[in-house]
Order: sequence, then C-alpha cells, then structure tokens
Amino acid sequence: MNPLDATGDQTPFEALRAIALQLLSQGETYAGIFLRPWNFYQVGIALAVFVVAHILAQLVTPHMREWMRTREGWPAWRLRILIVLQRRLRMIFFVILIWHVIGIMKQLTWPSRSYLLTIIAELGTAWLLIALATRLIRNPTLRLLVRYSAWAWVTISILGLADETQAVLDGLAIEIGSTRLSIWLMLQAAALLIALVAAARFLAAAAAANIRQNENMSPSMQVLSVKFLQVALYGAAFFLALKLVGVDLTGLAVLSGAIGVGLGFGLQKVVSNLVSGVIILLDKSIKPGDVISLGDTFGWINALGARYVSITTRDGKEYLIPNEDLITGQVVNWSHSNEFVRLDISFGTSYGDDPHAVRKIAVEAALGVDRVLANRPPVCHIVGFGDSSVDYILRFWIRDPTGGLTNIRGNVYLALWDAFKENDISIPFPQREVRVLNESLPVARTPD
Repeated sequence: MNPLDATGDQTPFEALRAIALQLLSQGETYAGIFLRPWNFYQVGIALAVFVVAHILAQLVTPHMREWMRTREGWPAWRLRILIVLQRRLRMIFFVILIWHVIGIMKQLTWPSRSYLLTIIAELGTAWLLIALATRLIRNPTLRLLVRYSAWAWVTISILGLADETQAVLDGLAIEIGSTRLSIWLMLQAAALLIALVAAARFLAAAAAANIRQNENMSPSMQVLSVKFLQVALYGAAFFLALKLVGVDLTGLAVLSGAIGVGLGFGLQKVVSNLVSGVIILLDKSIKPGDVISLGDTFGWINALGARYVSITTRDGKEYLIPNEDLITGQVVNWSHSNEFVRLDISFGTSYGDDPHAVRKIAVEAALGVDRVLANRPPVCHIVGFGDSSVDYILRFWIRDPTGGLTNIRGNVYLALWDAFKENDISIPFPQREVRVLNESLPVARTPD
C-alpha cells in the first residue's frame, strides 16, 4: 500500500512514519542518480554559466546606470522597473544563457545529459519571475514572506515532491471536536488570506480614489464611505479565505458572538470611540480641514480615524483626541458652517483723549492689517469707564482661522500701538496714591 494513501486505520504517528520512510527511499534514489558522473558535469556547466552571467552583469551594470541617469523625462514607474531589472541582471543573464546551453546540448547529445540542467533552468526562471512579481507588494515584510514561500513551493513542485510534502504537512494536525486543523490547511488559509487581502486592498485604494474625487459628497461622507468599504472588503476577504479552505463558519459565528459579548464588557471605551466616530461622520459636525478648539487645544483637523481624531496645532504638535471626547465635550468649530471668524480685543485710553477719535483710529489701524476683512469692516465700542482709563472693545473678522488667531491679534495690537503713538493717544496704567493719616505714630527702632 502506498503510504500516501493511508487510511483512517493508521494513527497520525504511523502515517507520518510511513511518509518519512518513503521520502527517505526517494532521497536515496535521487542521490544515486545525482552521483552519476555526467551529473557532475552538468553541475559544473551550471556553475560556469553562473560565473559568465556574473561577469556580464558586472560589465553591463555601470553602463545601464549611466543610461538611466539620462532618462530624466521618463515617468517614475518606468524608472522603477529599470532599477528592478538592473538589480536582477545576473539572474536574467543566467536564465537566458542556461536555456541556450540546454538547447545546444539537446541538439548535440542525449536528453538525459541535460536533465539536471533543465531542472536548474526551471528553478532559476521560476525564482526570477517570483522575485520580479513580488516587487509589486509594497509592504517589505509581506513581500519577503510571499517571496520565500513562493520560492519554497515552486522548488518543491519542480523537484516532484509536492504530493509528499502535502502529505507530511497534512499529517501534522490536531482535532478539536469535529474540526481537524492541519498545518497544510493553515498554510492554505494563510496563502488565500494574503492573496484576498491584497486584492481587497487594491480594490479599496482604487475605490477610495474615486470617492475622494466625487465633489458631490461632503468630506465626512467621503471618509465614512472609505472606512465602510475597507471594513467590508477586508471582512469579506477573511471569511472567504476560511470558506475556501473548508472551515465551518457556523461554529465560528457562535464563537464570534461569545467573543463579541466579552469584548463589549471589556472594551467599552474602544467600542464607544468607534461608535462616536461613526456618529461624527454621519452628523457632519466636524470634517477634515475644520479649525476647532477643545479645552486648551486649538488646531485644525488633519484626519478622522476610527478611534480618534488627529488635530495639528500651530506649534506642529499632533494631538490624537478620542472620538468620545468630541461627542461629550464642548467643541468650538471655527469653520463649521462658514470660514468667517470674528475676533475681539480689548484696550483702554486715558480720559484726556477724544473717544470719537480713538474709535476711528482703532478701526483704521485694524483695516491696515493683513487678513482683516474689509468687506466686513471692524467696529470699535466703548464698554465702560474704568478706574484709570476708558475701556474699548475692537471687533474684526477673518476668514482663515487655520492661519492662527494669536498672531493676528498680536498684529492688530501692534497696529493700535503705532497708530496711538502717531496720534498722541496715551494708554494709561493704574496709578495709586498712598497717604499717611496719622503722622504721630512712633517709629520702630531696631536694637543696637
């Protein structure tokens, strides 16, 4: 009986032992074939071809780099392809040369004399194609994982050990109730999951670009649509991968329900932030680019996340505000319905200055400051008579709060200072008189 056709009468250990014995027998057969004299010659020919390919790559690489430097007007994607090919020149030359050598040998000698070279050529071609194809994967870690996994599986397949390897991996399994989990099943699930997630990521990126170009959708709805699409595609990729490898999703649904209840109690804050994020996107209370104030934090919204909102302040700091705080706290949105923002500054002048002239000079000084709107002219009012000054309030409008509020207030104050100095208007400071009511009080003496 073929050990690969082991029935349920065998224990997993006995099945693995039978498979291992067959692999050992095949290994001895391959070793006997490999030790034939002509196979050593084929290995020597392959090494000679590799050396020639290496020399050719060393000679061509400098010229290719110089040629690429002259391609300044080419698109970036075309230059990236040339860089990838330049880094793989040695393998490219090796594959081209060894297939030509095989073709010549088949014409001059028996096919068996080029059997080992054919295997080496197939391996080299497959490895080269995999290396070039995996460059499309942007994540370095994922790229290496996919590349080495593909290299291993292609090597096993070309060497004719695919069935034996599959049997060994399928024999390493554990059983949980009626579910049997083997290493082969998990590897299949991982490969399918990676492929489907990559496809979902590509589709999500393409759809997100189209959604962001839709001017009929508000920025909040664009973010919500992109997030919903990403969750739907990634979730579909995960469950489809499990379904394709034969995992029963009924038990998984019951398990996920129990896990969901546990997470609901243990991760209340996280769930609250997620729900708050959806509410923020639906009610359009804030959107990317809005200028908001929350407590002592003032800045503009950089991005809306599933759990937090990224706010960038004028000093370059980036605050990650939980979505729940934006729902429950008092938020000042300086650009919610429009971009116009009114600012107030207070000042005082002495009682000897004409208040009519002060008001006129203050308005003209504010109009001379950049960013102060002339179509919504500033106004100045008296708000009270203080102990040492007449108190005023100056109100003016701007339409670019992202440019900062403190700096525009400072510029207006500076313009007032220059205008008052030019027109001899004084800004008083509090003065106090101290009188001694009883001059007959004894003077304290210090001891000698």
